[in-house]
Parts: sequence; structure tokens; C-alpha cells
Amino acid sequence: MALSGALAQEKPVRLTYDVVSIRPSQPGATGGGFVDSLPGGIGYNAENIPIKVILCVIYRIPLRQVVGGPDWLSNERFDVQVRADRPYSIDDLHIMFQNALADRFNLKLHIETKTGPVYVLTVAKSGLKMVPVDPGKDRNIPIVTSPNHESIGSRVPMNYLCFWLGQNLQSDQRQVVDRTGLTGTFDFKLSFRAQLPPDALSSELENLPSIFAAVRDQLGLVLTPQRGPVETLVIDHVERPSEN
Repeated sequence: MALSGALAQEKPVRLTYDVVSIRPSQPGATGGGFVDSLPGGIGYNAENIPIKVILCVIYRIPLRQVVGGPDWLSNERFDVQVRADRPYSIDDLHIMFQNALADRFNLKLHIETKTGPVYVLTVAKSGLKMVPVDPGKDRNIPIVTSPNHESIGSRVPMNYLCFWLGQNLQSDQRQVVDRTGLTGTFDFKLSFRAQLPPDALSSELENLPSIFAAVRDQLGLVLTPQRGPVETLVIDHVERPSEN
């Protein structure tokens, strides 16, 4: 009995936000996306955004690999606010967000992993060009793009960089697998030509390097096509959200 009691006490506490607000967005609302809520790592705002897009971000799986569920998960937009009682790490904030969606949408899903085409990310022989930085307490969006097509990374962990690169490799549709051996967070700037049809490229974009050359020359990393683990997030069950 004493052993059973000790094991019960050691069961991990389920991480949850103190405040969760989920509402349909206003009809006709424009713009939207993830916006950091308050400094210090206590939560997020997601404004005018489909639930499938939220799932892709908080599970760090490219949107094309989030499958299943009714059409409204992609077509209808929601405003979501989540707040914790104190600062948490980015990974814990994402787990809390996952739990919030599971609770409010009665969401059930699983991850399927199969072997398929991927890009393996490694450090280039010329050496790493990203700048290691302290993770700090800020929880700003790790990578933002400026009007001049420059992507600016601030305190970016490797798992997020791999997710972000996979999102930008749309024409290849390969997940990026981290084999750099790097830990911690990094600052960088990256400019590359988006993978768009030639007639959709502006003159500014045409003059930029490919994403592969930019990652090598500007970050000191290499994307190599191989076969490896490809993750798919499968939605098994979902319901419209309960009232706040």
C-alpha cells in the first residue's frame, strides 16, 4: 500500500492554463495569426485562425501533415487566449495549449510515424554561423519576416527551426529532421527565394538565393535529402468548442 501511494504521488501533474478563452472570430475579420500574449512566457493569443493551423504550430508538424476531421477545422476561424499562472518554458506552454484544445474541443488525435522522404539538417563543414544566445524569459514568435524578405530568428530552438524550414519547403513537401546535435537557442538572419512558381516571383525574390544555399551560407547548416521518420498528426475525433 505504501508503495502504491508513493507511485501515485509521483504521477506527473497535467499541465493546464489557468485561463482559456475560445470564441469564433468576428465575421469578415481579416489578418490574424499567433501573437505572444504577455512578456515572461505565460501564454498566447491566437487571433482569427483555423484550428488546424493552431495544431500545426503547437505540435510543430507541417500543416500538410495534419489530417482528418471535419472541414470546419480548416475553414472556420477562432480567437483563442490562454494564460498561465506563472512563466513556463516554450515546450510546457505548447503542452498546455495541446491540453486546452483537447479539453474544449473533446479532441482526440494520434501521431503516425512512417519512413519517407525527409531533409536531414546537419552542421556544414564550414561551421555554424548562427549565434548561440541565452533562451531568456521572452516568448516572442521565434522567427518573423520583415518587409524586405529577411527572416529574423530570435532565441530559436532547433526543433522550431526544423518545423519552420519544413513549412517553407512546400514544393518538396519533406519534413526536416534535426541531426545537428545542437542544443539551446540561436539568433540569425536569413534571406532566401520562396518556393513559388516563376511567374509569382517578384524581381526582388528572383535575386535571392535558394533556401538550400541560404541555409548553408547564412546559417552554416546543410539540408540533405534522405529517407527518415515522417510524422503525421491524425485527428480521430473533434467537436465544436464548449462555451467559455
